[in-house]
Amino acid sequence: MDLAGIILAAGASRRMGAPKALLRLDGETFLERLIRVYAEFLSPVVVVLGAEADTVRGGLHRDAPARFVVNEHWPSGQLTSLQCGVASVRDETGGCFFTPVDCPRVNPATIAALVGAMNQGSPPPLVVMPRHGSRRGHPVGLSRELFDDLLSLAANESARAVVHGHPDRTWIVDVEDAGVLDDVDTLDDYQRLERSVSS
Repeated sequence: MDLAGIILAAGASRRMGAPKALLRLDGETFLERLIRVYAEFLSPVVVVLGAEADTVRGGLHRDAPARFVVNEHWPSGQLTSLQCGVASVRDETGGCFFTPVDCPRVNPATIAALVGAMNQGSPPPLVVMPRHGSRRGHPVGLSRELFDDLLSLAANESARAVVHGHPDRTWIVDVEDAGVLDDVDTLDDYQRLERSVSS
């Protein structure tokens, strides 16, 4: 089945002090890298912008094979951005994978494995998640069957109600890729990530 990729890049990055989407890692921005890796396996790739949307768009150093949508309700939280992205693809895909933009190191092989899992089984899974060690990470895959449930959540609710609501049809894919656990919120987090890549 065709699967979309949704990159959540709408937050204000207050703790970082600058848009996390434009932080650079190994010669490209977080957002450029995620778009590049997603576009190998997922279509369309949708980037959800919000705070400093024009700055983020203007900070990309090459043409990006992605569709950009703006979440006008981004101050209400990340769920609204995920809903914005899902709403933009709901009529053209069998499901989606989503990730926050501060999880930039996911390997292409990991995406390939997750996409493969989403297309297996009878019935196929409703949710697919990567796991490194004992911890689950991103990107998370959702079947189109869950889109209405996700879109019906109120802004003060959590996507976890949908993501973790179907354990009998959730596939966990064990990966060697520590990048699925990245969570870059502060300058210290970013510096640690840079050191891990350079080493």
